[in-house]
Amino acid sequence: MGLGTSLPVWHRLFSCGTGTGVATEALSFMHASTHDPAPAAGAFSFLPLGSIQPKGWLRNQLVIQANGLGGHLDETWADVGPNSGWLGGTGESWERGPYFLDGLIPLAWLLDDGRLKQKAQKFVNWTIENQQPNGMFGPRSNNDWWPRIVMLKALSQYQELTGDPRVIPLMEKYFQYQLKGLPARPLRDWGKFRWQDELLSVLWLYNRTRSTFLIDLAHVLHDQGHDWVAQYADFQFKQKITKEYIRLDEGGGLKELALSTHGVNNAQAIKAGPVWSLLSGADVDRRAALKMIAELNQYHGLPNGMFSCDEHLAGTDPSQGSELCSVVEYMFSLEQALAITGEASLGDALERLAFNALPGAFTDDMWAHQYNQEPNQVECSVHSRPWTTDGPESNLYGLEPNFGCCTANFHQGWPKFANSLFFFSNEKGGEAKDGLVAAAYAPCEVRTVLHGIAVKVAEETEYPFRGSVKFTVTPDAPLNFPLRLRIPGWAAGTVIRVNGEQALSPAPGTFATIERQWRAGDAVEIRLPMNARTSRWFRDSVSIERGPLVFSYGIGEDWVKLRDRGMTADWQVFPTTQWNYALDADVDALEKSIGVRENQVQEAVFTAKHSPLTMTIKARKIPEWRAEDGAANPLPKSPISSNQADETIVLVPYAAGKLRITAFPRYGSGVEPKST
Repeated sequence: MGLGTSLPVWHRLFSCGTGTGVATEALSFMHASTHDPAPAAGAFSFLPLGSIQPKGWLRNQLVIQANGLGGHLDETWADVGPNSGWLGGTGESWERGPYFLDGLIPLAWLLDDGRLKQKAQKFVNWTIENQQPNGMFGPRSNNDWWPRIVMLKALSQYQELTGDPRVIPLMEKYFQYQLKGLPARPLRDWGKFRWQDELLSVLWLYNRTRSTFLIDLAHVLHDQGHDWVAQYADFQFKQKITKEYIRLDEGGGLKELALSTHGVNNAQAIKAGPVWSLLSGADVDRRAALKMIAELNQYHGLPNGMFSCDEHLAGTDPSQGSELCSVVEYMFSLEQALAITGEASLGDALERLAFNALPGAFTDDMWAHQYNQEPNQVECSVHSRPWTTDGPESNLYGLEPNFGCCTANFHQGWPKFANSLFFFSNEKGGEAKDGLVAAAYAPCEVRTVLHGIAVKVAEETEYPFRGSVKFTVTPDAPLNFPLRLRIPGWAAGTVIRVNGEQALSPAPGTFATIERQWRAGDAVEIRLPMNARTSRWFRDSVSIERGPLVFSYGIGEDWVKLRDRGMTADWQVFPTTQWNYALDADVDALEKSIGVRENQVQEAVFTAKHSPLTMTIKARKIPEWRAEDGAANPLPKSPISSNQADETIVLVPYAAGKLRITAFPRYGSGVEPKST
């Protein structure tokens, strides 16, 4: 059995059992560490990569990605094409090859797609076969620590999936080189602000080799890296960040202030405290993710689950955008932080991103994407408003609008989400693999081993479009273990049945635990109430939600090709219908006006054409609320007056409307509508 099938993925970080099959040369640099060499266990730990197989709509989503840019990018974009520096060429030699591989590897193996595996293998082989004698790897045209941090994440996934014995020696030798080199050449720029991503790889390797120098390296990374916990302990960036405020023209955007307010840096930093807590043992570090999310939501939060960052923090106006890189990195941070802390609310945040902001940035066929998406997005065209520091093509749908980093990096979103649906629980004093945790919900099948016995769990669901989730548990022999089920914070009134009999009525925002002797065919069903509800946002506006889905008014769309881009194209999208609607300020009246229509769940679920769910709601136009230079003007402060006629409008899931209004102003009572 290869190493990749014998240990939990980042075993990940949290277990201290030594892996088998490690090449002896990987153990050649052991010495007495000056630090405590035993990382703590997290609340949960990841299953080995390959243990979770997506099914239903989730697998279809991965197939759409593989059939789109995700599976063909190297054929149409030179930055990851045959001349890539990460293939030995003279082309782009920094972060884009590693970014591409970081999502391509899990996608290829989840789909067991030989074509995609072959693409990934070329990058892996070149990287391994061309490591320098001193331990450095990658293109020799740069020695930046940052792109190698991304490649290490990709290589660790590849090793788990294949058991390739070449990876661990490469990582060990590189980390030896880096530990010796960091005092004279410390972390800088992106690497300094993204050190926590390398810490994942360092701890991943430690749990396989027990090389204690890795603990010293972890401390050096922490000491040289940006102190994110301190930044959010006294959060200063409560306003829309402007070019002038961060002096963007000085230092090419690499000054401390610019990097501290950079959206992707902050998204990656969400996991910094929890990951470091495995070594520090400090509760302030373990809980840092909750503190960071609270600050970002308060001062920069948007209805789609993101914080604004186009590309620096930009306030709470829903016409501001969020960079696609920040979406997938935020998801990855939440997956890691959830595993370490066991905080159920992080699962809620993860689902909100996965089911809204992630698919909301793509065309239906995933052949084009946006750099920036807006919750109130009334036009996608070449314009300068409302971006804080980005360029005029930021919300076009295309190959590489604004910057190509998202083109290379978006691929990790769906595959890593699929690999994070289930965890092992560590309930008995940190004992790894004690039980199973359903951390996020989507159709899948799990095959793993608990206490030496093979276990299969089939999850059947049309969630997030329906509220029913059924698990069928099939151990090879009767087996006692706990099954923990995340109950979302919005899901008051959830009922859990075991083999048809009601077992639990759990509180929202918790993990419900069913501990029993499981026998083949045991069935657990969760009924999550899917009632429409409202939430409040910028200038007392309102959004409509149901379960983890956010709903929008889908504006009529006219797609105009701007230019061809090889196998794809860049598109502008112009509105064909009016969009300036307000909803009733009376919450009771508003909720009573909502009608819900459930449609068949088909292959492409995040599309207007095949939406599994739509709503109708009463609304009135607000003529004074208009667009300027392609962007909706700031929402009028609610409640406002409107004597316009009542209309019934259709709401669709956020990702289905490429032009949309998601945060609505509210009109007050006592204003008579015009006769219709």
